[in-house]
Amino acid sequence: MEMNREKLCTSKADVSSDSAYHCSTCHDDEEWSSTSRGRAKSRSLSASPALGSTKEFRRTRSLHGPCPVTTFGPKACMLQNPKTIMHIQDPASQRLTWNKPPKSVLVIKKIRDASLLQPFKELCVYLTEENNMIVYVEKKVLEDPAIANDDNFGPVKKKFCTFREDYDDISNQIDFIICLGGDGTLLYASSLFQGSVPPVMAFHLGSLGFLTPFNFENFQSQVTQVIEGNAALVLRSRLKVKVVKEHREKMTVQNGIEENGVVSTNIEKEVGKQIMQYQVLNEVVVDRGPSSYLSNVDVFLDGHLITTVQGDGVIVSTPTGSTAYAAAAGASMIHPNVPAIMITPICPHSLSFRPIVVPAGVELKIMLSPDARNTAWVSFDGRKRQEICHGDRTRALAVLLELSRHTAIAEIREYSCHRNNFSA
Repeated sequence: MEMNREKLCTSKADVSSDSAYHCSTCHDDEEWSSTSRGRAKSRSLSASPALGSTKEFRRTRSLHGPCPVTTFGPKACMLQNPKTIMHIQDPASQRLTWNKPPKSVLVIKKIRDASLLQPFKELCVYLTEENNMIVYVEKKVLEDPAIANDDNFGPVKKKFCTFREDYDDISNQIDFIICLGGDGTLLYASSLFQGSVPPVMAFHLGSLGFLTPFNFENFQSQVTQVIEGNAALVLRSRLKVKVVKEHREKMTVQNGIEENGVVSTNIEKEVGKQIMQYQVLNEVVVDRGPSSYLSNVDVFLDGHLITTVQGDGVIVSTPTGSTAYAAAAGASMIHPNVPAIMITPICPHSLSFRPIVVPAGVELKIMLSPDARNTAWVSFDGRKRQEICHGDRTRALAVLLELSRHTAIAEIREYSCHRNNFSA
């Protein structure tokens, strides 16, 4: 009897010891039960919670590997990674909420478009007079003669708070953004916020509508739903771009003495590097510029050379930018919920070069190839175009790109049509 009891206690200890191997961080959400062999068994990952349940947001997936609750055999699991900062949620679970009621709104209108004057006025009157919102408007919008000379719109215009691009910082004063125009208007709104971006509500009043899901006919009810927090969100990642420039200055030193006297020579001394940073929603384009020669740029992935692009250039785009210049160059469309970066050549000289999709956690570096016959040019969402040289002058030496982790665009969408909408 004593022998049997001792064996029973030993088997129970084995079960508890096997369970102790499971990482509490990875499995704190799961219900574990022991089998006859003492192995822990997790709940099926395919089992989704019932609608209306309080646990409907537990379908989070990790970016840099399998699901955190995944185990590998009876004793192995994935060590918690402090660098795992981006997660993929079920798109239907991404909802807008406010910590405090929103009070300020930025209204961005497409410039020099007469068809947007009346919608702009109606929206501003609704926000200021019926919702008592503080409306921020760009100063150059109010300089339009059709707005400046409208006496009926004068009392509303006096309530506006104005700002100027590249001069005034309004990043901490805006609760959410309303865009009137096309996709370019939303891209411009993204460029105004190089840090955290407020939620963006975009009305389709332009030529393209990949990023503008709302129609303006019933804007009152739609804006009211957003203010009340009854809206869905699509998180659109941006590229964090660093342009490294090498600074050199010329100095005159004594090099030697000849028969005619002292010969002085100009040499260049490196005095430092300047790093400029941008947040890009669509793409970074490196092209050959005005030169008639093909561009030659080297693309590095986490410090390793993966290819040399010989052609008209290369496009590095986000999933949002996959529907723009990259799609025109022959790339595929990527859903905005997929954390990835697409590398697309522009008219490549090689027949074997196709678009490449790399994971979002990598760092890309683009440099001018040492044997390039000419310089290259880089632009960020079509703006701030500058030249890339070999580093022998005060020029861009390298362009570093990685998917931004903390400055995603929260695009507001209607919750009713969000579940089955594939609008990349």
